[in-house]
Amino acid sequence: MRLLAVPVVVVVVLVGIWITGGLITNDFALAMALTTAWLAVAGVACLAVAWRRRRLRVPVIGAYLVTVAVVGFYLGRSMFLDDEVNENVVMAAPERPEARGEERPRNVLLASGEFRSVAHSATGTASAIRRARGGRVLTLTSFEVDNGPDLRVYLVAGPARDESEVDDFKDLGALKGNKGDQQYDIPRGLNLDRYSTVVIWCRAFSVNFARAPLR
Repeated sequence: MRLLAVPVVVVVVLVGIWITGGLITNDFALAMALTTAWLAVAGVACLAVAWRRRRLRVPVIGAYLVTVAVVGFYLGRSMFLDDEVNENVVMAAPERPEARGEERPRNVLLASGEFRSVAHSATGTASAIRRARGGRVLTLTSFEVDNGPDLRVYLVAGPARDESEVDDFKDLGALKGNKGDQQYDIPRGLNLDRYSTVVIWCRAFSVNFARAPLR
């Protein structure tokens, strides 16, 4: 039971953080309050178990404290340190009608838009590009946004002006860096007329950091 107590405490605490921080609500302040309340409840429960079963005192209390410390370090690091990338992204120009008959394939700019701040400040340009060799990519150039935990790149249906408008989306993956040029594959067949807003989304706390409507 002493060996089993450690993974049980870790899993229960992390699942509770995931539920209270990311699933119950899209309101950041409420999510933080619920997460804090959950950590307090989990801490009291661990103390109660340790009090009733003294042999489990060290593994239960130790697992709780280590888990909270690791989560705190992860959240603190992501909020106070930058992750900078510098990928060699695809470049393109808008398609010219007179060039459609040309035999030489070329990259074509399908849509683009400037980032606008929502919950956090952001700058840069998002561009959807059809590559000459096939497939489409989303590029973020001259890009910078506040860092945060578990940031994702979404293509959202609708303007995504706040968290309540981010419900129909396609996840392009984890944000590679909160600074610098980077690109992401756009799924085959995805309708960019529908999913026309790029959103930097904090999945850990359901927060819309920034958006870039594509035109």
